Amino acid sequence: MSNASPTPGSGCSVLVTLDGVVHDADRPLLFGDDLAAVRGDGVFETLLVRGGRACLVEPHLRRLAHSATMMDLPEPDPAAWREAIAIALRQWSSLSPEEGALRLVYSRGRESGSAPTAYLTISPLAARVGAARRDGVDAVMLERGLPADGAQEMPWLLAGAKTLSYAVNMAALRHAAARGADDVIFVSSDGFILEGPRSTVVIAVDGGAGRPCLLTPPPWWPILRGTTQQALFEVARNSGYDCDYQALRPADLVAAQGIWLVSSITLGARVHTLDGRALPSSPMRDEMARLIEAAITGDR
Repeated sequence: MSNASPTPGSGCSVLVTLDGVVHDADRPLLFGDDLAAVRGDGVFETLLVRGGRACLVEPHLRRLAHSATMMDLPEPDPAAWREAIAIALRQWSSLSPEEGALRLVYSRGRESGSAPTAYLTISPLAARVGAARRDGVDAVMLERGLPADGAQEMPWLLAGAKTLSYAVNMAALRHAAARGADDVIFVSSDGFILEGPRSTVVIAVDGGAGRPCLLTPPPWWPILRGTTQQALFEVARNSGYDCDYQALRPADLVAAQGIWLVSSITLGARVHTLDGRALPSSPMRDEMARLIEAAITGDR
């Protein structure tokens, strides 16, 4: 396809392939047998676009490469991705001053055989994002069907890879919505907190000396290492907070001084209701927002 100007108001306002070509976002791009579509055989990343720039680009590119390695995909070319991101950001800035969601997609290519498929999109944020940032979320805990420990000995489960196979995650969110909730926290089959379908779980607890400590489940469990959570912990430690990876039970969430679902787009959604139980307001609410804001802009 030739270069094309993005169309304002389209569902995906900017579309750029890894070769730097800008495509019409309202025209088909994939072949019918692309393994991204027929098998979910690929990986992706989603980054926040703010003020014409993408947040935490390098951590996301590193995680894309890690996921590709787990999937036995060819190693992504970070320089090519950086250049394609820059082109997409210029296109987005010409269309909108608003925040956007930048998605990097990397699949195995066509089922009939081809080079990998690689492209990126920038689209407007979903309406739910603003509400979750502002008001917090009502979450339910659902069993994930995996034990917390031992996934590293079952690499075919791809635990820790951000794959395109998101059907289970989306089904969990629909199940939560049917129960009147906004989001989900997965629990392992042996009763430990794992993650959200699109987020990392972070809680605040009393760390002694009147200063809260931030905790999240161990990243060697069957969860995705959170780019925003890692940046948050770095900023929080520099601000004097203790931060640690620790095994957490549902009771730890109920007793916490605050629960957040941390992600690249929603940033920090405070859980105000858990399994139908209203939680008290967190004394860390404003401070957590400040720390996350510093975390996502710290690489600029």
